[in-house]
Amino acid sequence: MEEESKSLPSKDNFSEWYNELLMTAQIMDVRYPIKGVYVWYPFGFSIRKKVYNMLRNLLDVDHQETYFPMLIPKPELLKESEHIKGFEDEVYWVTHGGLSELEVPLALRPTSETAIYPMYKLWIRSHADLPLKLYQIVNTFRYETKHTRPLIRLREITSFKEAHTAHETWDDAEKQVHEAMDLYSEFFTKLAVPFIVHRRPEWDKFPGADYTMAFDAMMPDGKSLQIGTVHHLGTKFAKTYDITYEDDKGERQYVNQTCYGISERCIAAVIGIHGDNKGLVLPPNASQTQIVIIPIVFKKDEGGVKDACQKVKELLRANDIIAVIDDADERPGAKYYKWEMKGTPFRIEIGPRDLKNNSVMLVRRDGKKESISMDGLPETVRNKLMDFQTELLNVARDSMMSRVKSCETLDEAKQQIENGWATMPWCGDKACGLEMENVVNCKLLGEAHTIKGAGKCPVCGKATDRIITMARSY
Repeated sequence: MEEESKSLPSKDNFSEWYNELLMTAQIMDVRYPIKGVYVWYPFGFSIRKKVYNMLRNLLDVDHQETYFPMLIPKPELLKESEHIKGFEDEVYWVTHGGLSELEVPLALRPTSETAIYPMYKLWIRSHADLPLKLYQIVNTFRYETKHTRPLIRLREITSFKEAHTAHETWDDAEKQVHEAMDLYSEFFTKLAVPFIVHRRPEWDKFPGADYTMAFDAMMPDGKSLQIGTVHHLGTKFAKTYDITYEDDKGERQYVNQTCYGISERCIAAVIGIHGDNKGLVLPPNASQTQIVIIPIVFKKDEGGVKDACQKVKELLRANDIIAVIDDADERPGAKYYKWEMKGTPFRIEIGPRDLKNNSVMLVRRDGKKESISMDGLPETVRNKLMDFQTELLNVARDSMMSRVKSCETLDEAKQQIENGWATMPWCGDKACGLEMENVVNCKLLGEAHTIKGAGKCPVCGKATDRIITMARSY
């Protein structure tokens, strides 16, 4: 067992640990012969399925799922100049159909505003059609020139959830921004991923948006990972694509819009934040298997132990707890190692002694063991799963906040971002913000509503109550 546990590098070397874990735990295979394009293993895809079904359940309350084409005609993509300027270096172009050159080049969607909004023009006629709230989960393509990394920085984003809404007024769209932020907050809390929401500075907002709110998580190396964004689009795209509605006075008005997205980076955050030197540590909400039952068998007791394992599995499943039995012909230690690598929240061991005591041995993913009675087992296990879920979130949140430090000088901030995030005053002037990014060699994440304070801008010296967060980022 001890030898088997040494297959992963130490998490202290996060990059090496992360890359090795994705392969060893069979999340993603990086060997596909295109840079930045990866293959989901079936086990990794089962996590994706569980996580995105959770997201669907939250959205389906008042959104409708749909699908729009991957190919976008060049004239449509180029209509919104500010938008395309943000993506022009990242677009993949289809220029031929077979051997024939296309009259109109087609873009592989980098994001779908320019595919969706020409249809919104056709679908929205009057105020009775509003609000319109649609979403899709699709692949998007961006010619990423930075260092690619599975689940984090890709050329094919395989799991992009993007929602697009249309409303009568700017304030209605503003309300939707806050509803989307609440929905995302609930989603990431269910994943036990702590975050801070920042309003991105003007130079880093979504191209074409009035403003952008971003959910940022802290990875073990102290870098920020943007795991979700919510954009207020105002009427910019509506004016470009002539999306109007007839109001209750019979007058034509432009719709106000929002869009918000989450990619498989949410899974990267779960892996990076909770994993350890033994492998994945999956929150029960994100694990396709919550309990693995392992028989501890000896020949004379084999039948009774296996019968007990089957009974426990059926009992747990009848109570909506996802349980499986590992009855493979392997030593128990090899099974422990395998399921720890896969991040299964708990295992149940059942042997002859447990049968005599009418109990099972419950082992949490972090190694905590306790003998629990078969009487009331489903309720006990459910409570243990809920406790583990809550503890993972609390420990991760405490770890994140312990590495967010208030700084007064740029030199102090530069030192702080080697291990975490720095907060400091900022006057709000773009020139000062860019100078701060340049000197500290990091990204200005923006203003966080949860972080208050006051001080002097480190560049111009003006007094301000605006506090911003600075970090290295993926």
